[in-house]
Amino acid sequence: MKDVLFFDSMLTPKIITFVYWLLLFAAVMAGLSTMFGGYGGFSIGNFFTGLLYSVGGAVAARIWCELLIVLFKMNEALQDLRHK
Repeated sequence: MKDVLFFDSMLTPKIITFVYWLLLFAAVMAGLSTMFGGYGGFSIGNFFTGLLYSVGGAVAARIWCELLIVLFKMNEALQDLRHK
């Protein structure tokens, strides 16, 4: 607990994992609602658009979260260099 309170350990990477799962869930739900909901009902165009939303949203969420994690990994590496 002392590491977190004095900023020796980062809390945000753990939060980023949770945010990733929320974004993944949101992307899948947006894709499914586009596929099977909406004004026109089910159509092949809505299906492929929803599929694109699901896959594209999942990939975009993963890339964004990985970039944030890379920043924290760089911080950890710099902290290790400083302590040597």
